[in-house]
Amino acid sequence: MINVIASITVKETCMDSFVKIFKSNIQNVLNEEGCVEYTPTIDFETKIPLQILDSNIVTIIEKWETIENLEAHLVAPHMLEYRSKVQDLVESVTLKVLKSA
Repeated sequence: MINVIASITVKETCMDSFVKIFKSNIQNVLNEEGCVEYTPTIDFETKIPLQILDSNIVTIIEKWETIENLEAHLVAPHMLEYRSKVQDLVESVTLKVLKSA
């Protein structure tokens, strides 16, 4: 199982537009071979110490059966279209690709 944590920093006034575009593509991703989970999340304020909050970040939690499935996802036509739609809304993207320890 491949786990992915993608952190997308969205421009300050663009969160609603970004989330709308992102959510419109979720079913396409879930239909991809090997996709187990693909969920957008935002920070949830708690009293847990050490929590760092940022209202401009959307964290995507992904699970893929294989690295090949993830690599195919990155070049899927609907992902290329999604990236072109959000490019002016996004400041930066970081990615962590993880496997079980």
